[in-house]
Amino acid sequence: MSYLIAFVCVMLFMLIGEWVSSLTKAFIPSVFVTAVLFVIGFWTILPKNVVSQASFDTPFVGVCISILLVHLGTLMNLKELIAQWKAVCIALLGVLGTLILTLIVGSVIFDWHTVVAAIPPLTGGLVAALLMTNGLKAAGITTLVALPVSMYVIHSVIGYPLTAVMLKKEGHRLVTGLRDGTLKAKEDAPKMTKKAVAAQPKQRIFNLPDEYQTPAFILVRIALVALFSNWVAGLLNNAINANVVCLIFGVVAHQLGFLEDNALNQAGVFNWLMYGLLAYVFAQLSLTTPQIMGGIVVQIIVLIALGILGMFIASSVLAKPFGMTREMAFACSLTALFGFPADYILTTEICHSVAENEQEEEFLTENMLPKMLVGGFATVSIASVIIASIFLKLI
Repeated sequence: MSYLIAFVCVMLFMLIGEWVSSLTKAFIPSVFVTAVLFVIGFWTILPKNVVSQASFDTPFVGVCISILLVHLGTLMNLKELIAQWKAVCIALLGVLGTLILTLIVGSVIFDWHTVVAAIPPLTGGLVAALLMTNGLKAAGITTLVALPVSMYVIHSVIGYPLTAVMLKKEGHRLVTGLRDGTLKAKEDAPKMTKKAVAAQPKQRIFNLPDEYQTPAFILVRIALVALFSNWVAGLLNNAINANVVCLIFGVVAHQLGFLEDNALNQAGVFNWLMYGLLAYVFAQLSLTTPQIMGGIVVQIIVLIALGILGMFIASSVLAKPFGMTREMAFACSLTALFGFPADYILTTEICHSVAENEQEEEFLTENMLPKMLVGGFATVSIASVIIASIFLKLI
């Protein structure tokens, strides 16, 4: 009974987030609303282990994140992935802008240890926050132990609506161009929206009869690619993050015909896995309290403001040379504040809300989603871990 109650609570928060997003035409993103609900819940009556009680615990997430990333590879082709090198550059240089401004100005306002502890989670996700937390504990700097996770919590909440505004401006620009004929959709672009994929005839893998093309058959192949990806990452001593390898091999398997387009949606389990991963991310909000936040909120807000300003300056300067609008370049940089899966959710929500028909939604998705996904992997999966590893030595 307690497991079902926990599951209902988690899914109710997800539902409220989606309804608010739909009601406001994605002006208030669902992930922002759900994050706020979890914070309020953890600070009042919600048990700290509600997400694990709902079955979305560490083993589940360890499985779903790898196969979700392989799945995302089936939304793109190799040409599309290589074409996003500009988004990678913009995202990484945006992070560099954050580092420069927060280190220079932040060090003048706050002490060195505060700045060093805050920057890695500011430029990345939960992994960077946990690395810095453990590093501070090992160094005996107990007064700042709560800072990295608190930074992760607050910058995510700020990053969601800000990114939504940028994506919405870019979406309106793109759809206006499509309507007046100045922009045209690529006929050979991979289909990314659920409706577009559903309308396509089912692919026959290995020329097996239809009765053998079952959801389990799809899941087995995705899991094999994910397993192989993690094995390769291990052989490389994780010099390339396993998440990035999963995405690349997902693209390769898709190009070779081993995986069909939009594989997890064809298997009917994409939403289930996405909800589970989001729930696990929101579970990390239980690590902080109002008392902890109250003691360090000023430092966090100031450093976040400096970090976002650094991203904005860098992306604004570099947008034109890299052939992007300021809005799109800034959105790519902002993926450092949350990464996957929030970047996927935010982008698809905006595309759906701005578009007036399926063709427009497909056009928006193919133009914005690859940039956001690749930008998020570059910042959160790669850059933030490297930055955290370096900054641990500076404590």
